[in-house]
Amino acid sequence: MTAEPVTGAWRIGDPPGRRKFVTGPGALALEAGGVLPGYTLAYETWGSLNSDASNAILVEHALTGDSHAAGPPVPGHPSAGWWDGLIGPGKALDTTEFFVVVPNVLGGCQGSTGPSSPDPDGQPWGSRFPVVTVRDQVTTEAVLADFLGISRWAAVVGGSMGGMRALEWAVSLPSRVATVLVLASTARASAEQIAWAAPQLHAIRADPDWRGGDYYSASSGPFRGLGIARRIAHVTYRSEPELDQRFGRSYQGDEDPLRGGRFAVESYLDHHAEKLSGRFDANSYLVLTESMNTHDVGRDRGGVAAALGRVTARAVIGGVDSDRLYPLYQSAEIAAGIEGTAEPSVVSSPYGHDSFLIETDQIAALVKALLG
Repeated sequence: MTAEPVTGAWRIGDPPGRRKFVTGPGALALEAGGVLPGYTLAYETWGSLNSDASNAILVEHALTGDSHAAGPPVPGHPSAGWWDGLIGPGKALDTTEFFVVVPNVLGGCQGSTGPSSPDPDGQPWGSRFPVVTVRDQVTTEAVLADFLGISRWAAVVGGSMGGMRALEWAVSLPSRVATVLVLASTARASAEQIAWAAPQLHAIRADPDWRGGDYYSASSGPFRGLGIARRIAHVTYRSEPELDQRFGRSYQGDEDPLRGGRFAVESYLDHHAEKLSGRFDANSYLVLTESMNTHDVGRDRGGVAAALGRVTARAVIGGVDSDRLYPLYQSAEIAAGIEGTAEPSVVSSPYGHDSFLIETDQIAALVKALLG
């Protein structure tokens, strides 16, 4: 993939589309010891908040997701909402009944404060952006809830990295969460998950155009490294049987691998690498991946079991039978630790980890079970 100018949907000054913004009340002291002197969260909403603010649902996006969870493409978001099949009138998250809120995560690049955002002097944070954790991200989302007048969510819902934040909400702020749905996620990152992330982080940092994280004024950014990271990640998002059935050993068109051409599965990974490199900031990919690596609800709380014992929300936990990145045993660990929670619901699908984005009917059933 050839290098391109640093122009992506994450760039400062993008049209806001449906996004709204909330600014934090002051400096944010971070779990790892750093400080953000200020921050902004971008968010989108669907539906209307009722008179007693009891119908609000928080939806948490995954690693490269954003606030645009529903609806058609809009300025700043060239794709339709990533959970469009679940959010809207008459859908599982029925916006004639519920007020659905979707923030862009702290550290991201779709309107919320992250490495590409300006520091107090107006320069992009770049390499100076501090370490943020899932707990820090939830802290800022609580500020958003306060701003919207929501003292308690009717539900907090999320998959993958979004599931980490949903679970952290239920653990750290139990009185503010009535129900929680955690999909294809974990109570703490495993050694294998951290290991899969490691070459992705190295790929970005090894790109000469990364420039130590300070590339925003340069003519090109670390698109090659980000593309390699996406290729590695995407293999873990799908299942081996699906890739084999879908691509096998087919060539890409008339390309011949014996003569420098690509297999079809290589072209598939190239496509996803190019898509991400055009809409996502490499530094945000680093920051958010490392926040996932450090995710552990049991840290400084006496371990995972003690932390899960703090949850008072009615919980539905879902896992995917073909997920090789967040295997079912991790969903079972969460379910077993939350009092009164049934065994994890199993989403049966050939699509692996991405099933929480693809299997709309099965996820809708879990949402309906959650909301009663």
